[in-house]
Amino acid sequence: MKKTFKMQELDCANCAAKMENAISKIEGVSKASISFMAQKLTIETERESLDEIMQEVVKAVKKIDSNCTVVL
Repeated sequence: MKKTFKMQELDCANCAAKMENAISKIEGVSKASISFMAQKLTIETERESLDEIMQEVVKAVKKIDSNCTVVL
């Protein structure tokens, strides 16, 4: 499954790269990519439910940039 989410207040390309790396390490995530210019996060997973994964994604994003949010 491939799902795309809008991101808000993503101010730094370096932070986006750090977030992408952190999200890629979350269990259940096959691939993660963040487009800084488009302010979008794309996640690929084999799981049917993204609820647990997205809780971890939100935590990872907030840890790197507390102002940035993922629109679920």
